[in-house]
This record gives sequence, structure tokens and C-alpha cells, in this order.
Amino acid sequence: MTVERRLKVTEAAGLHARPAAAFAQAAAQAAAEVTVARVDAGPEAAGVPAHSVLSLMTLNIRCGDEIVLRASGDDADSALETLVRIAAPA
Repeated sequence: MTVERRLKVTEAAGLHARPAAAFAQAAAQAAAEVTVARVDAGPEAAGVPAHSVLSLMTLNIRCGDEIVLRASGDDADSALETLVRIAAPA
């Protein structure tokens, strides 16, 4: 089963440097396979692995950008909840 979450990034630094490292580390610890894609890249855009800092950096995700997180496998829901808290802290 694949779980999908669309969200607006509210982290001030976007997913660059430190937030990208925290995001990738959290994704790597999850049992689920997680990908990230920019919404403005279109529905056909393939996501990049969320556990790769370099892949995240290539997306150039800034504060205010919309992204789609897709997770499949064990603990997919939990993995997305954790990653949402990093990318879009309240």
C-alpha cells in the first residue's frame, strides 16, 4: 500500500542543508520506502529517494514550495508524519 501526503514546506530554510540532512536521516530510519517530488514538476514527475541528501538538494525545495511525499511498506503512515513535522513544523 502506498500512502501520499501533499504539503506546503514551512521550514524557513526549505529542505536545504541542515533540514535536508534531518529529513534524509529520518527517512533512512523508516522501514518504508519514501520519495519526494515537487508539485510544480507535474504529476508525471518521478520522486527522488527521501533518504538521500543530495537527491533532496537537487529538487531545490524552498519555504512555500509544495511537495508530495509517497511512502510504501511498513510504517508508511508513521514515516510520513515524522517527515511532515520536519518539512512543515507548526
